[in-house]
This record gives sequence, C-alpha cells and structure tokens, in this order.
Amino acid sequence: MDLVLHYSLIPSFAIILVLSFLERRASRSQIDGKLHLLNGRFGIVIPLDFVGTFSNRWSFGFAFGATANKVMFLFSEGYLPLRVPQWAQAIVLLIGGTEVGLSYFPFFACLATEFQITGSVLGFFYTSTWFVITITNIVQCPHGRVNYEKIIFYWPSLFCLVFLLGRFALMFVKALRVRLKMDENHFLEVHQAQHVKRLVRKPPEQAQKSWFQRKVYEWDPCFQFPGRMIGTSALALICLYIFIVIEFYIYKEFSQELKILDQRFEELVESSNGSEVLVPVVLQLKEFINVTQGVWIFTTFAASLTCVSYVFHILACYRKHMKRLWAGEKHFLPLRSHEPASSQSVAAIARYSGWQIAYILWGYLIIHVVQCLFGVMIMYSFVLPIQHGQGLEMAKGLGIGILTVGIATGLMILQIKIAARFFLQPKILPDDKQKPLALNNRKAFHNFNYFLFFYNVLLGLGACLFRLLCSVLLGTWLIARIDRTIMQKGYEAADMGFNTWVGMIFMDHYHTNPTLLSFCHILLAGTTEKKLQKSTKYGFFNNISEPRVSTRARTRWLLLYTLLNNPRLTELRKPNTLEQLVTCLLGLSEDGALFQSYTL
Repeated sequence: MDLVLHYSLIPSFAIILVLSFLERRASRSQIDGKLHLLNGRFGIVIPLDFVGTFSNRWSFGFAFGATANKVMFLFSEGYLPLRVPQWAQAIVLLIGGTEVGLSYFPFFACLATEFQITGSVLGFFYTSTWFVITITNIVQCPHGRVNYEKIIFYWPSLFCLVFLLGRFALMFVKALRVRLKMDENHFLEVHQAQHVKRLVRKPPEQAQKSWFQRKVYEWDPCFQFPGRMIGTSALALICLYIFIVIEFYIYKEFSQELKILDQRFEELVESSNGSEVLVPVVLQLKEFINVTQGVWIFTTFAASLTCVSYVFHILACYRKHMKRLWAGEKHFLPLRSHEPASSQSVAAIARYSGWQIAYILWGYLIIHVVQCLFGVMIMYSFVLPIQHGQGLEMAKGLGIGILTVGIATGLMILQIKIAARFFLQPKILPDDKQKPLALNNRKAFHNFNYFLFFYNVLLGLGACLFRLLCSVLLGTWLIARIDRTIMQKGYEAADMGFNTWVGMIFMDHYHTNPTLLSFCHILLAGTTEKKLQKSTKYGFFNNISEPRVSTRARTRWLLLYTLLNNPRLTELRKPNTLEQLVTCLLGLSEDGALFQSYTL
C-alpha cells in the first residue's frame, strides 16, 4: 500500500493539472501577454475552504474519513518515506504528510471545484481506483496477526469511499440537469440570512423545552457548522475507532504473554513444595494481573465513551462560542485572549483540525490509563477486602476516614459560622443578603485567629493534597478538550491548544459573521443594481413607480435625519440651526411635497 501511495501521485498531479487549467486567474500576468493560449488559465485549485464553507459539508467529512488510515500511520510515525537520522525525523514527517495530502487532494478538489461535470467524473474514477485497490488489498490478505484484521481496520475508509462514489455520481446527475450551467456562488448562505432576520424581529415566546433540549442539545435551524468542523469530527471519530482497535490487539497479545506467565507461576508454586513465603507472593501477583485485566477492559468502554462525547460536546461549544462572539460577548474568554494576534488566528485555522484529532487520541490514552489506576485502587480498597472476608475491617477503616474528613470539614464550616455570628457587625438594612465586611469584637477575633493558627497548618496540609488531587483529576479529564484551558488564571497563554481554539473561533467570527456578511451582501446587491440601471438604456423601467429625487436633496434629508437622531453631532458642524437646515432642504428639493412624503 505504501508503493500504491507513491504511484498515486501521478494521477493526482494529472487531476490537479486539469482542474487548474479550467480555473481562471483573477489577475493577468506577463506570461498571458506572451502566450495568448493561456487566456488566464492555470489558476490555483482550492481543496477546501477552511474559513467558511457550508456546502458539501458531509461530503468533505467523508473525504476526511477516507484518509483515516494514513492519518493513523502518520500519528504513530509508521510512515516514513525516507530513512534519515533521528534529528531530521520532523522534516521527514512533514514530507510524508505532504505526500499523503497530495495523494488525497483530488477527493477534496473534485468536490470543491465549480466545474462539476469534470470534477465529478475525475473524482468518481479516482475514488473508484482507491476503492478497488483497498478491496484487492483486503481480499489478498484479510487476516493479519488476528482474524479479519484488515477488514476491521479498513471498513470505515471503505464506507467513506462508497459515500464519495455516490456523491460524485449525484454531482454528475445534477450538473446534467441544469444543462451544464454553473450556479452562481453567494458568500451569504441562507441560514446566515435567516439568522439576521431573526435578530431584527421581535423574539417569539419560548415554548417549553424538552429534557433533551435543556440538558443535551437544541437544534438551531439558523446555524450550520462549517465543513472544517464536520470533517474534523468525522476524522476524529474514525481515528479514535482505529486507535481503540489497535489498543485491543495489543492487549490481546499482552494477555497471551500473561497466560504464559501464569503457567510459569503455577510451575513455580509446584516446584516450591508449598513454600510459605513464595506461595502468597505468587498468589498476590496472579490476583493483581487478573484485577488489572478486568479493570482495563471496563475502563476501555468508559474512556472511549468519554472521548466520543467530547467530540460532540466540542461542536456544541463551538456553536455557543460563535453565537457569543456574534453578540459582542467576550467575557467567557481570558482577558489576554480578547484580541488575539491576526497571525495567530490564521495559523490556528491550519493547526486546529490536526491538533484536535491528536488531542482526542492522546486524551483517550491518558484518560484510559488514569481511569485504570483509579479502578485498581477502588478494587483493592473496597472490592477485594469484601471477597477475602475483610469487609468489617474495610468498613471500619472507611468509617474512620469518613469521620476524620467530616470532622475537618465541620471545623472549617464552624469557623465560617462563628465569624458570621460573632465577628461581623449587624446588617445595615434588613433586606441585605449578608452582613457588611466590618469587624466586631476585635479582641476576641484576634484570640480566635491565634489559637486556630496551629490547627489550620495541619488542616492546610490536607487541603493542599486535595487541591493537587482535584488538579490531577480535572487536568486528566479535560486533556482532550481543546476548547477549554486546563491552566489556572494568568497562565492561559501556556496552553497552546486553547490558544489554537481561540484563534480559530476569532477567524471564523471575522469571516462568517452573519450580520457582517448580510451588510456586505446588501451593499454589493445595491451596487450591482445601480450598475445595471446605468448600463442599459431601458433602466428607467426599474424605478418607474418611484419619484424622481435630486441627489443633493436626498443627501440633505439624510443629514437632517441623522442630526435629529444624534443631536451631539451638531457640535462638530458649522453653527447652523436646524431651522436653516430644514429651509435649505425644502429649497433644494424639486417640490415641497417631497419633504412632506419623507416626513410621513
């Protein structure tokens, strides 16, 4: 398959060359003057608009899914096209990633091209070629180290290839139905226009939401995720599936070694003739191996469900953050992230998809290991003592621990109650929620602090350990969440993943803001309409029902309207009164009825 990947660059370059020939460059260069046959052709082919594409979102998602196997090879550094020293592996990985990107470039380019007839035909044949090669590879050797290994690994990519084949066939049929005419592309999408319309309307009465809408997710018809987010989520889920399968195979091979080790332990016990020292140690080791195996299997499902939920939760957070930015709210971000650098945002768009997948995979592995450790601790602390008939001793120790923690917590709460009851002055107003921060009984307060000082030193030790435990648990639990920083306040800049998320959402905010796009759409539509009216000699038919107004009179009316709604602007103008302005407006209009019609 590596050899196929190398040779796939030949048809890939051919497809890129054909699509580039069809593309026309916006600006002519000197070579067009020398070679008139070019006529502005050989433009740059765009595989995917990473900033704001909302068309073919699921098609791009399945195109990303078709690359999952090669992405996993890159992630494990299993694909190195060149053999170089250790210090140059980063450069070789870059070359390998570029080669994989060029090999799968036609999938995206044929979906994104405006020439749908050519793109669908080329994309269908290129996708079918990869499908046949993958099927042949599976049929020739379906079994690897385990039964049906390649089928288990490659079926997500095969499913994505089948979807792409159907998509390219549908593109070809649609292109023929419109008689080879290309639809005009608008940068303002329908859902964005609907979002702006909803903003300017009176908000409807909110109906009672269901439990799923309140707790899980509420669908918004005026919001669509861009193709980048859909593709990243699809590829993350497929890569997570492959990663779990690889981990399961490794565990299966390791369990075979553990069985051999278990047999060696039994042989050692038999040869020791019931030694009182060796037998308990062997039994404890066998018990530890069995407990670890059971906990590892159980935590596999728990960690995988956690990471799968993170993929969907990140999408929900993306929608929530984008809506807040559209509304001008930035308080949910750290203060230093309110104005990220422009270069950081541009680079974040390129980094986000790859980093998100890597965070999900590494997060799964770390969460799995930590959950396994806590599972073993729970087994040895609660389950095994009950199995060994030591339930009463375990319950006694657990009760003592709970009582100790309860007393310490009770003393902390008691300090707060005593401070509120004896060392604060009464409320200023009866309706106040709490007492003012004004000391009372100062001498007793100083004695209270002195005698509790030594106890709080010991209590602080436990609080410090509890703080460390909470940091480890939260940091481990949120390691896969790139949309949330795990650093404490003031150190958010050290979290590169969160900085990538912030730069990405700001890039999308500036380029896909529905209000801004609607405003630009109105300006461009008005400009185009004016050009059409001036360019045709029958343009006066377009405004046959509107009164003829001089440009100067209309400007004066807009000036008056602005000054009436913004009186402070009059201070910045010449000392002319509003009455003079109205008189001037009436004098400049073609007839007096014009001003009356505007005022009505």
